[in-house]
Amino acid sequence: MIATENTRAAEIRVTDDSGQAIDLPGPARRIIALYGAYNEILAAMGLEDRLVGRTKADVLPASILEKPSIGTHMRPNVELVLGLRPDLIIQNAGRRDAMTVVDQLRRHGRKVAVFHPLDFEGLFDVIERIGRLTGEPEASAALVSRLKERLHGVASRLSGLGRRPTVFFEVRYPNLLGAGRGSIVNDVIERAGGTNCLESSKKLVRIGMETLIDHQPDAYVIQEGPMNREPSPPGERPHFSALQAVRQGRILQVDEQIFSRPGPRSVEAVETLAEFLHPDRFGK
Repeated sequence: MIATENTRAAEIRVTDDSGQAIDLPGPARRIIALYGAYNEILAAMGLEDRLVGRTKADVLPASILEKPSIGTHMRPNVELVLGLRPDLIIQNAGRRDAMTVVDQLRRHGRKVAVFHPLDFEGLFDVIERIGRLTGEPEASAALVSRLKERLHGVASRLSGLGRRPTVFFEVRYPNLLGAGRGSIVNDVIERAGGTNCLESSKKLVRIGMETLIDHQPDAYVIQEGPMNREPSPPGERPHFSALQAVRQGRILQVDEQIFSRPGPRSVEAVETLAEFLHPDRFGK
């Protein structure tokens, strides 16, 4: 969606991904992000001093640890949030529970912008809208430019690429869950010169071992983080020896917050995966 501003320069109007018009009397200066990636975006824009609170899981930027904790992403303490007097709250959509607290905060008269980027173009659009909400369009444009430049660098190295290796991205194990084509993970795989072996348009796909063996991905990527804590090595799992990627050691373990959370570090995910899939293009 494209954000628009009112004709009166002192006021700002941006439409979020839920279709809600966010009207501010001026640039947001007291901000709470209920999803950590938006803290990272604001920090990358040089605006981390405007953050006045954090969820208990947030650790980046480092200065966020000095801010009051207001609970979790899905269930923040509404009274604590209100007590910090934010003039803008940012939430990430995706789960129904995430919208429940949005409705509560809006009933208290708070401005809550909801975003849901599913690929890099969506991420860049969100960054630009955050730039408008903070009155810092130049900072957001500069950040987008830097990220695009790094993506272009990867694309240049992969120019003329022939066959693209298929990739399975493990979201969770042992109740096996893979990343479908409805999330930024798919865009990361594509821009890294791979192809998601799962063709489902869903964000997350439940998959059985037999189906995974039928897919025979060329590479197996495992995320480690809140959704997949301390995953066991695939070579030690029952039946995983049937996967060629496992037998050949084509396994990459990655940080969930870098690969699955849309933000500035998503470009790092592309760079890391591209180097893993195509070491010859990176002098490896």
